[in-house]
Amino acid sequence: MTVPIFEGVSSFASRYDAMILDLWGLIHDGVAPYPGVPDCLDRLRDGGTRVLLLSNAPRPSGDVVGRLREMGIRDDRYERVITSGDITRDALTRRDDDWHAALGERCWLIGPERDWGLVEGLDLALVDDMEGADFMLATGLFDDETEGLADYADRLEAALARSLPMVCANPDLSVMRGDRTVPCAGSLAQAYAERGGDVRYHGKPHMPPYEFCFEVLNGIPKDRILAAGDSLRTDIAGANAAGLDGIFVMGGLHVDELVGDGQGDPCGALQRMVDESGHRPIGAVRRFSW
Repeated sequence: MTVPIFEGVSSFASRYDAMILDLWGLIHDGVAPYPGVPDCLDRLRDGGTRVLLLSNAPRPSGDVVGRLREMGIRDDRYERVITSGDITRDALTRRDDDWHAALGERCWLIGPERDWGLVEGLDLALVDDMEGADFMLATGLFDDETEGLADYADRLEAALARSLPMVCANPDLSVMRGDRTVPCAGSLAQAYAERGGDVRYHGKPHMPPYEFCFEVLNGIPKDRILAAGDSLRTDIAGANAAGLDGIFVMGGLHVDELVGDGQGDPCGALQRMVDESGHRPIGAVRRFSW
């Protein structure tokens, strides 16, 4: 089936009572909102569409709300922010399955200082390196401006030798920051899992975030809820698994391949990308604008 490209959100907005929207790559590029997004959110709100922002950010939602305010995305433009950080904190607090219950309390946190709020208030003992750890909690690279996966090869091998489990608080492989792509915790987790490491992911495309959204949107049938984002691997795969229609935003992670200077026809490249991924959106937009 050919994936249609819609001119804007107005082409399909009336079909839905609620939308679950990604943040990085749809709302903003990590630095500023994309052109047309604030107006689109206003139009959805004024038309009665409920909007949840669902992000694989490995931080509590309150931190993300603060950053949105700094970017000029007002609180009245959406109903709620839900993050993979929230889902991770919930799992580490409740520990209501055998895997999490067996983790222990000594945690080696792999990620930048901006993510440290993820563990604030949790019953964990943070350690400085893997030697004293019961498990690893990955939120990203320590410095994603200067480091890459190659810098972690020896550490991952050492962790594997100790059979340390890893909790991944952001399944994304990469994310947009301005006009650059930077690696995320998902790339570390993928590399560890490929070596045989034991990894548990929290965030899209896995079901707990969507189940949380369904609780918030109680009473709205799934066929009246749309999910949208710029990742086929997480946003569209998650929508498919949750039984939701998904819209793929071409102007995020894949802007160079699909949008470029805006003059070419992206249909062929889009179709190949979708076919190769195995994840099926109902359509695509260049940007999430009205």
